[in-house]
Amino acid sequence: MKYMFASDVHGSAYFCRKMLEAYREEGAERLVLLGDLLYHGPRNDLPKDYAPKEVIAMLNDKKDEIYTVRGNCEAEVDQMVLEFPVLADYCVLVIEGKTFFATHGHVYNTDHLPPLKKGDILIHGHTHVLKAENMGDYIWLNPGSVSIPKEGNPPTYAVLENGLFEIKDFDGNVVKSIQL
Repeated sequence: MKYMFASDVHGSAYFCRKMLEAYREEGAERLVLLGDLLYHGPRNDLPKDYAPKEVIAMLNDKKDEIYTVRGNCEAEVDQMVLEFPVLADYCVLVIEGKTFFATHGHVYNTDHLPPLKKGDILIHGHTHVLKAENMGDYIWLNPGSVSIPKEGNPPTYAVLENGLFEIKDFDGNVVKSIQL
């Protein structure tokens, strides 16, 4: 099964469209969203084509294929308009025999680790900086930001298939990868 991971859409209809096009082109069967879906947040500039209502409609069309966690910009009102659960601080996924602790990153991160066993995978967004690093006891993944990347990175998402985690830009170029 092929999974796509993305984070930090921040209400950008333009980048949500690009993300969903990539999801379709990748042939992924599940889209794991790591929070901050609709609101841009007070520390960020408005992303390109900021239109949360359009993002709501696009994401609701894929509601049966999405797993998501709450970002620091999600609120109860977001759950009122989105037709899939968005208010969990984390979810635990077992993919290809590996345990993924998926979260946004504002609560659990490398400075405040969740309970992980040796070999588990911590995946989060929040920083808008892509990561794919073996930390010794665990693997740290961050697909970067769909709409507001930082540290000179392009807008990115990630795919996981057959143990290979690839972070890609919207032209399909692999920016970083790691074998899990």
